[in-house]
Amino acid sequence: MKVLIAIDSFKGSLTSLEAGLSAKEGVKRVYPNAEVEVSPIADGGEGTVEALITALDGELVKVKVLNPLGEEIFAEYGIVNNTAIMEMSTCAGITLVEKEKLNPMIATTYGVGQMIEDALNRGVRKFIIGIGGSATNDGGVGMLSALGFEFLDKNGEKISFGAKGLSDLDKIKIDKANPKLKESQFFVACDVKNPLCGESGCSRVFSRQKGAKEEDIPIMDEWLSNYADITKTVIESADKNAFGTGAAGGMGFALLNYLNATLQSGIELVLKEIKLEEKVKDVDLVITGEGKIDGQTAFGKAPIGVAKLAKKYGKTVFAFAGAVDDDAKTNNDFGLDAIFSITPSACSLEKAMNKDNAKKNMANTVEQVLRAYKKARE
Repeated sequence: MKVLIAIDSFKGSLTSLEAGLSAKEGVKRVYPNAEVEVSPIADGGEGTVEALITALDGELVKVKVLNPLGEEIFAEYGIVNNTAIMEMSTCAGITLVEKEKLNPMIATTYGVGQMIEDALNRGVRKFIIGIGGSATNDGGVGMLSALGFEFLDKNGEKISFGAKGLSDLDKIKIDKANPKLKESQFFVACDVKNPLCGESGCSRVFSRQKGAKEEDIPIMDEWLSNYADITKTVIESADKNAFGTGAAGGMGFALLNYLNATLQSGIELVLKEIKLEEKVKDVDLVITGEGKIDGQTAFGKAPIGVAKLAKKYGKTVFAFAGAVDDDAKTNNDFGLDAIFSITPSACSLEKAMNKDNAKKNMANTVEQVLRAYKKARE
């Protein structure tokens, strides 16, 4: 009996590795001699760095950067086989700012550029960056500024941080950008398809949750449009309407056009890096899951990415989650053969998310499901 376990983190409760090891315990209770491999995964958002450095035996690097409000903090990223694994949220994330202080007019992505610069100085030339959970709407200008690109006002002075700085943007100079960038490859984990501007752009769709005032939203959209137009004077191929350019407050636009990045589905990018397809080929059963499985899981979430690979080779796929919504059954059509909640009875959210309880519940639920699976195969 060979089992592959690839479960995304249960955010706020279990890491991907902890969830996987707990599921392994449940499998071993039923199949003591089974070959069970636990492969940590993530979908490009929170937990991506941890999952990849765990799966690929990488190392964590700590660097001093600026947070969204321009304050110095320490952020971590991973290095695996001379590839940098980064999460934008570690230095430009919405969770780094107190709710009452959220303000995309001043929030900057400068820290992301500092992380990239640090990795370049360490000799890294391949980057995988998750760009979810940002507090920013600066079009990635902060990041680019940290890398040597110049964004100037009519007086030739550098513009200020945040979306507000874009109001003064008059000229962009790219000649002083870090030359090491031309030797580098950037792969961006991103499932957002929004363009930079307009009704579906980042300002109108995402900036409210980042603290934007209603009156500021159309103004920021205009500033980003102007930024894109000026970008086109130095990068002729720049397209503000391209899919994904509105991701992370315009970070997608900056990465695509200035760093020649490739935007990919987060889970597909991660699964490719950890070579999960090779592991799936000769197993009998695949176990996956995430904190909550609902109707949205089918849209690029980790369990469906795993199931897609598994079904390519005709494997049975069981999914386990802390919570399973009524519409979760739609995922049966996308490769999850059966979906199970690990919460055994009605209880408070706090109790369900307690790490020790979640580990126990995972092991117990997997055990019971595998008992039924074993009986059906006899």
